Amino acid sequence: MTSHTAATRYARALFDVALKESDVRQAGRDLAAFAALVAGNDGLWRVLTNPAVPAPRKQKVIEALLAQAGTIPPVLAKLLVLLASRDRLVLLPELAKAYETRVMQHENVVRAEVVTAVPLPADRVGALTAGLSRATGRQVQLEARIDPSIIGGAVTRVGSTVYDGSIATQLKKIKEQLATTD
Repeated sequence: MTSHTAATRYARALFDVALKESDVRQAGRDLAAFAALVAGNDGLWRVLTNPAVPAPRKQKVIEALLAQAGTIPPVLAKLLVLLASRDRLVLLPELAKAYETRVMQHENVVRAEVVTAVPLPADRVGALTAGLSRATGRQVQLEARIDPSIIGGAVTRVGSTVYDGSIATQLKKIKEQLATTD
């Protein structure tokens, strides 16, 4: 089983239990914060992901961290102890991402990105967000990014679908057409 598959399974299990027993959003924030804490502390990350360190020692470290944290929901605390006991703490960053994706699916939200050559005015970003929401039937969280190399137009990515209306791509297509007509 790949790490992505394992992280997705743990995320789904956490979500299902959190949906019944606690606040799914809070569990996600706490999971993300814990994953960031571990990833941000190089020494802690190395200890918790080192296969030479026995799982029971990792479990004790997690239990000590959870005792100091105080406000971690019990469902998340149980999962973190389980990951430590199974020596799967290396999954934490991917687990946090998979959990956030699961929450977004539950809330009918999709992430989108628009790349333009120049900054978009706020009203255009709003109009684009509204249009994408209508097209997808979901609430859209839009991130705008600037990349002068596209020359003009826009490249929009919604989930795994890409809408490329950039001038750079259009010029490339024209160049290919001219090359094939020789």
